[in-house]
Amino acid sequence: MRRLPPAAVDAALAIACLLNITTMAALNHRLEWWTAALAVGNTLPLLWRRRFPLLVGTVTGVGTGALFLTDTMGGIPAASLIATYTFASLSPPTRMLIGVLGTVAGFASVAVLQRHDPLSYGPTAVTFVVAYALGTGARARRDRITVLEERARRLAEEREGAALRERERIAREMHDIVAHAMSLVVLQAEAGPVALRTDPAKAEQIFETISTTTRDGLSQLRRALGVLRSQEAGRHPQPGLGSLPSLVEGVRRAGLDATFEEYGKPRPCRPDLAVTVYRIAQEALSNTLRHAKATRVRVRVTWRDDALDLEIHDDGRGDAGGRSTQGEHGGRSTQDREGDGGRSGQSAREGDGGQGGYGLAGMRERVAVAGGRLVTGSDGTGFRVAAVLPLAAPPVE
Repeated sequence: MRRLPPAAVDAALAIACLLNITTMAALNHRLEWWTAALAVGNTLPLLWRRRFPLLVGTVTGVGTGALFLTDTMGGIPAASLIATYTFASLSPPTRMLIGVLGTVAGFASVAVLQRHDPLSYGPTAVTFVVAYALGTGARARRDRITVLEERARRLAEEREGAALRERERIAREMHDIVAHAMSLVVLQAEAGPVALRTDPAKAEQIFETISTTTRDGLSQLRRALGVLRSQEAGRHPQPGLGSLPSLVEGVRRAGLDATFEEYGKPRPCRPDLAVTVYRIAQEALSNTLRHAKATRVRVRVTWRDDALDLEIHDDGRGDAGGRSTQGEHGGRSTQDREGDGGRSGQSAREGDGGQGGYGLAGMRERVAVAGGRLVTGSDGTGFRVAAVLPLAAPPVE
């Protein structure tokens, strides 16, 4: 019956109750125009039982009482039972209580007026209790279904959010790995023909650097893709703080005067934070190689009691107005929000031709996830990338 239109179901119930009353009246030889009118008044309100459950219960209750008093109701008061089921299923708790009290009062009134023993209405009262119990059961089942649907919706949203974050993380990993490796390869490949004509020994070293860089890039790419396979993820750890010197050495082999400095006493560092530090340094060095036209670059790591400071500073070009700031919880500065379409000095560092690449945006996302602060821009002597990353895990929001 749930597949049928509700109006058709209610109409069928009203007609069935009307036929029941008139049939019983005819069998008892009490079918008169006024009994037919009482029967119609008792059953017709069922057409609106879903919209006004308590009001319909009251009207059918009065009609049922009148039929009992005139000895016309010779069977089960079907219309009142349906109305009782309906207000128990659809009405709020306060109205449900009013309906129950009204039903009890109606039974008591009919018993007093008919001067019958109240116990004689026991079987009929049991049917009302059953109807009320079925109605509350239907309500509980409907509420349970609503709760389960809401829970399923939240779980679906959480899964979609987790999948989106994972896609963004993989995109950042792919960009950082490929962009850095290709930057070194392109730089060396451009210098290779010149060295081949003037200094064969240096040309051989350049080709060896290209080979080493591509192998290292492929190895990192396999490790990044390995997280998609749980059996491989544990066998291939991600690069971290210990890989920074070799990262800087690769840039030095590419022709830049690159130095790595570390200050303070190293402290325990979360694996995800170590990867974040490595990827920020990798992206900043890639931007220096591709866009800065720099001759020197410095990578500095400073350990503090509760945070780690990372700074990459080169002597290349940079727009003094191209500074962007990210707050402790990923909040972006006014300039970031206004400059996403064209990032002035940043667009050159992104290397995306104004198409919204992953460079500085990827750094901002990584720092935001770690709960830190990021500052990028020109300081008059070159371009500077500085990140402050808390050693403690960021709070879960």
